[in-house]
Amino acid sequence: MPAPKNTARRPLLIASAVLLSTALTSPVALAAPKPSTSPSATPPAKMSVVGGARLAQPGTQVNLASGVPVLPKGLSARSWIVSDAESGEVLASHNAHWRLAPASTLKMLFADTLLPKWPKTTEHKVVPSDLAGIGSGSSMVGIKEDETYTVHDLWRGVFLRSGNDAVHVLSAMNGGIEDTVDDMNAHAQELQALDTFVVSPDGYDAPKQVSSAYDLTLIARSGLQKKDFREYCSTVRAKFPGETKKNKKGKKVRESFEIQNTNRLLAGDFDVPVYQGIAGVKNGNTTNAGATFTGVAERDGKVLLVTVMNPQKNESNEVYKETAKLFDWGFKAAGKVEPVGELVAPRSAEKTDAQPGPSASPGQAGGAAAGGSKPVASAASGDGTDGAGVALGIAGGVVVLLAGGAFLVNRRWPLPDLVRRRSRP
Repeated sequence: MPAPKNTARRPLLIASAVLLSTALTSPVALAAPKPSTSPSATPPAKMSVVGGARLAQPGTQVNLASGVPVLPKGLSARSWIVSDAESGEVLASHNAHWRLAPASTLKMLFADTLLPKWPKTTEHKVVPSDLAGIGSGSSMVGIKEDETYTVHDLWRGVFLRSGNDAVHVLSAMNGGIEDTVDDMNAHAQELQALDTFVVSPDGYDAPKQVSSAYDLTLIARSGLQKKDFREYCSTVRAKFPGETKKNKKGKKVRESFEIQNTNRLLAGDFDVPVYQGIAGVKNGNTTNAGATFTGVAERDGKVLLVTVMNPQKNESNEVYKETAKLFDWGFKAAGKVEPVGELVAPRSAEKTDAQPGPSASPGQAGGAAAGGSKPVASAASGDGTDGAGVALGIAGGVVVLLAGGAFLVNRRWPLPDLVRRRSRP
């Protein structure tokens, strides 16, 4: 079945625009109710209309028709969403705006907020106060007091090992946890990720800390505009500085140890193969959140984002297995299925008529212009880093509301190419 014409989508887009315009001009509380202290076992009857009216409804939203593959069987996640990263179209969703504990997927917002603040080469000597307040049982990369690390080292710790210690050190460099939380909440508002409320920058369980599958997808899409973000989230393994010790000759030496990305679709595991075309983004797991994951993958020129939150099946690596199923469905359905909503653009992008806003910060965006050359493979870096197995060029859709929200114009939001390749195990 050929891809539906754009004119066939006009009624859906017009309706979405009107509702979206209403949501954006109303108080934030109307679009995203205040987080509750105890998450419900069932989604709210009405959720945020950001991105379209269908996404505000509980349950599965998809427009099945002739030629459109059926959704995968056995999906158990409380919430999930499949989106086209380029056009911004939401191909299908399930409780997309349900506000749930995000776990370490919240580190995507942390990175998108703080990455532009320091050059990679900036050095920082860790003091005891930098590591204060890290939650019990946190994932750690192994940062030591009185040792010096580059910002590059610290971001590797955040992305590969999901190190809460690395998050706390970077937060200390940013003025402390409280200032960092304020910055993250402000950036979430800029991205129109209105389901998101940050309490702990590392995603550690905290009262009232929530996000949604829709918001995590928005955040990932924004982060992927940054060259460094794409590099870190696609890196499979790297060397991390260890502790300085004296060798047998009494000379101080500092060795390094290998860290590996905990994203199983990127690194693989005993029951999860590396997913074809995967290029990031971030996983998480806590007591309150269960397993969460946002991934980006490219296949045959299509770039999809999938977010899965809290699968109810108690099986090993279930969040990755359900994500892989949704990716498979999305690549088959892309161009055939009518969208059920859209990923909205940041507020600044709308104001500047589709020009990159703060999310595409100086020195981070770079790369090809819209319609630029196709990505080419690059050689592996010489510092022990192993990059992702796909050359990925993402152009995000920026939405401009015109004539009081009665009409939508979709524009290209050019992003640089990801040129990481690696040999498969």
